[in-house]
Amino acid sequence: MTLIVKIGGALGIGGDALLDDLARTASEQRRLVIVHGGSDATTRLQQQLGRPAQMARSPSGHESRVTDRPALEAFAMATALVNRQLVEGLLARGVRAFGLSGMDGGLVRAQRKASMRAVIDGRTRVLHDQWTGRPDGVDATLLEALLDAGLVPVIAPLAAGPEGEMLNVDGDRIAAALAAGVSAQTLLILTNVPGLLSDPAREDSLVSTVPFAELPGAEELARGRMRRKLLGAREALEGGVARVVLGDARRRCPVSDALSGAGTTLWGPVQETTPDRDPGHARPVQRPRAWSLGPLTPRRESA
Repeated sequence: MTLIVKIGGALGIGGDALLDDLARTASEQRRLVIVHGGSDATTRLQQQLGRPAQMARSPSGHESRVTDRPALEAFAMATALVNRQLVEGLLARGVRAFGLSGMDGGLVRAQRKASMRAVIDGRTRVLHDQWTGRPDGVDATLLEALLDAGLVPVIAPLAAGPEGEMLNVDGDRIAAALAAGVSAQTLLILTNVPGLLSDPAREDSLVSTVPFAELPGAEELARGRMRRKLLGAREALEGGVARVVLGDARRRCPVSDALSGAGTTLWGPVQETTPDRDPGHARPVQRPRAWSLGPLTPRRESA
């Protein structure tokens, strides 16, 4: 059984508690793959280089980094450091972590989006010379070889374009593509909120479970970066992943807690199985329905 864990790149995600929990998860003999972001590290590096980050919002409401070639190179440098820091922390905890990016060995392939539509000052404009992409294939054989060797791949969110060019690809979508590519049972996306919230201003408005049929309604609830995470979740579920969990990276045991139900669980379009603690075994379950769009009844957590 393979578990894919995506660590968000926002400020406040990471640290010893997360590394400790990842090491515990790896010690339970899971086939573990870690994908990480680097948005905050990139923003800080761009500021230090005297080229402040520029963000743009698409007509559909998704916010993206404006990625010309200098911005791409800053992204590559920043995520390389994040990658090495994660590998360092895991090695110190006895985990055979293996750092790489999605472009290494052609692990993740992507179609380049050389231009992007953005809403600026209320008007839609087209930005050219962009170095971003959308995942369209993974080399599952390469990833399986690393896992079979007893390694824990730690993957930075870069991919190879059609001509081998380096591309900045959304980390949630890379994680989704990898999860689908290796038929992972679970994709866990860790972020800096408790999960999907019915009211983004209230952390006690957690939506605990989303059946696949109600995913469109969940997408309507999402705001900001959560939109991207739900896009990645949809792609993973449509690719055959049994469940996607949106968990809170700020918890003391973020991975264990999320896999035990602390967060938002999104289920695939058919009845699947839920992993037991013993890898390689699973028990069939009926997917719970925690809320319905009419009326919406999210779980309220106590303070």
